[in-house]
Amino acid sequence: MANLITLTEPQGSIAEAYQSLRTSLEFSQLGQEVHTLLLAAVDESDDKSNMVANLAVVMAQSGDRVILVDGDLRRPQQHEIFGLANQNGLSTWLEKGGPAPLQASGVERLQILPAGPVTGNPVALLSARRLGERLAELTPQADYVLIDAPPILAVTDAALWASQVDGVVLLVSAGSTKRDNAKRAKSILEGVQAKILGAVLMNAEKAASMAGYAK
Repeated sequence: MANLITLTEPQGSIAEAYQSLRTSLEFSQLGQEVHTLLLAAVDESDDKSNMVANLAVVMAQSGDRVILVDGDLRRPQQHEIFGLANQNGLSTWLEKGGPAPLQASGVERLQILPAGPVTGNPVALLSARRLGERLAELTPQADYVLIDAPPILAVTDAALWASQVDGVVLLVSAGSTKRDNAKRAKSILEGVQAKILGAVLMNAEKAASMAGYAK
């Protein structure tokens, strides 16, 4: 079972902050339903995959059917977080097709699509058309499809995902993400006509909001 704070301390303040984020996402849709959601870090962060996993857990705990896709084909972590095999996953599914190799997470209503074996050329697999087709297959199987992708400024993968999803949440690390980098990331997302729902401030001091959400 995953050692996530939303599971180990479900009544704690951090778990409550994730619940607040989930609620904010529901109210951010402005009449347009959001089923596929990319959580995109501006730059390198050791916490972005845990953040996505915790959000997926609270969504599932609230009654939503959730599929968490590890879209980071370079440094995948979701299979390690949930203790799953990674022989088959997104990379093999994109290449070969067939049914999505979803795995049970151990959390009711939450399924995981691990990244699969690391490929030498991820961008070759992550064509916009292919991503769009695969997301269309996943969407009927869940209320929300959450995607964990590489940082926006590191490689082009996140921008490819962003062009195909219903909404994007920008992940900003307190004390390390520079303002100019956040602006650059926002410009990249706007360049692919992504719908930016807001931003989450990670690693904030306890006195601050742990999941600050703003348009």
